[in-house]
Amino acid sequence: MPRFLVSRLSALGDVVCSLPAAVALRRAYPGAHITWAVDPRFAGIVDCCEAVDEVLRVKPSLKTIPTYAEPFDAALDLQGLLKSALCISRAKAERKVGYHWQREGSWLFSQRILPDPSSFHIVDQYVDVAREVGGQMDRAEFMLKAKEEDVLSVRRKLKERGIVGRFVVMNAGAGWVTKRWPAAHFASLIDSLHAEGFPTVLIGGKAEADKAAAAEVTAACKNPPASLLGETSVRELVALLRLCSTHVGGDTGSTHIAAALDTPAVGLYSITRPQRSCPYGQVERCHYKPEGLAHIRPEEVLETVRQALA
Repeated sequence: MPRFLVSRLSALGDVVCSLPAAVALRRAYPGAHITWAVDPRFAGIVDCCEAVDEVLRVKPSLKTIPTYAEPFDAALDLQGLLKSALCISRAKAERKVGYHWQREGSWLFSQRILPDPSSFHIVDQYVDVAREVGGQMDRAEFMLKAKEEDVLSVRRKLKERGIVGRFVVMNAGAGWVTKRWPAAHFASLIDSLHAEGFPTVLIGGKAEADKAAAAEVTAACKNPPASLLGETSVRELVALLRLCSTHVGGDTGSTHIAAALDTPAVGLYSITRPQRSCPYGQVERCHYKPEGLAHIRPEEVLETVRQALA
């Protein structure tokens, strides 16, 4: 039985975008055992990937370098940092290959794999690493599936907030301030959707920046949205984005989760080009203004959301 080790510890959206590499290995080797090393904060994503057999939770530290009882046919470093390289450093593997952007000395532990010239999107570039060790895939698949217990939990939380039927999820936060659409624009979109009969649910993490961004949006709304901000686990976030009708957000983790679930994802971009990092397969739903997110008008996004809802 072939055995593979994948190391991609963080962050949320990057772990999601890496999942098709495991699927490519599964397609080529149906009976393989695939182990994935991931930061515990993002392990819920890998838990929901049906291509992965074993989820190894690794807190990045020189004191917590994992060891492995059995050898692997190949080990893949899909992050290209010292912390991800250390996860494959002690693995006995016939081949150790890595994502082409290698930093912090990670090139000492794996062979750098250059992407195919046709691989513009980062998802396809991760798949190229899996192809190097026999993985097979033409168009990326994620095999991401919400757990039934998480679906039930999310349905209960939505019902408590009066959300039944179709709804839109919005994420006003992002890792960088420059990746956040103005609060007034979000509020305008939320009020317009409310007038058309579509309630909105705000999501985000527990970080103060996420709370502040959501509070600013809510304060600017005539009809405030429901909120699940900081109230879903990663697995429950997968369930929520499976249940919603459309997701609106910037270049952030929830956008990539929605795309992986084939949920319509409307992306808002300025400093990153959507051709490389859009919700996979949905570049036509992205709005891109290199001069800044404030130049993306709510009316434009509303029309895209209407088309997605239709």
